[in-house]
Amino acid sequence: MAEQKEQRNKKKSSNNKTREKESEWQERVVQIRRVTKVVKGGKKLSFRAIVIIGNERGQVGVGVGKASDVIGAVKKGVADGKKHLIEVPLTKSNSIPHPINGDGGGAKVMMRPAAPGTGVIAGGAVRTVLELAGVRNILAKQLGSGNPLNNARAAVNALSTLRTLSEVAQERGIPVENLYG
Repeated sequence: MAEQKEQRNKKKSSNNKTREKESEWQERVVQIRRVTKVVKGGKKLSFRAIVIIGNERGQVGVGVGKASDVIGAVKKGVADGKKHLIEVPLTKSNSIPHPINGDGGGAKVMMRPAAPGTGVIAGGAVRTVLELAGVRNILAKQLGSGNPLNNARAAVNALSTLRTLSEVAQERGIPVENLYG
């Protein structure tokens, strides 16, 4: 009897650990679009979901999923987003280290670091990407296309090319203090 209780408690604790790991990641659906494919018998209906996943501590990813139902498309989008995670270097003020531009398809995104207390000034899918990456103070502008998928990919592209001062100093083989000299 006592052994069965211990086994139940072990199962409960392992379930809580998996829940904690899952709850660490936040996922937001940016767009769900009904798409059709013309086949011999008529039109085949399916759904495309654009999902952004992040842990608000410097990791973010954009995923796309297609399925015959919305729930399946979102699940596939989350799995795709987890495959394409990137690391974002954040400053002490939860901003980015330097201004950066990124492109994805026909969309261009411009990002600039901002002072503490500014907040996230961005629109559409770019705002969602930045919030889930853990950026709290930033100025961003979408240029070109208004397509949410291309804008999200442009934002991820920009964030992935960010470099910190220490990384630049290490590449050049000089101490960080000499960067400004």
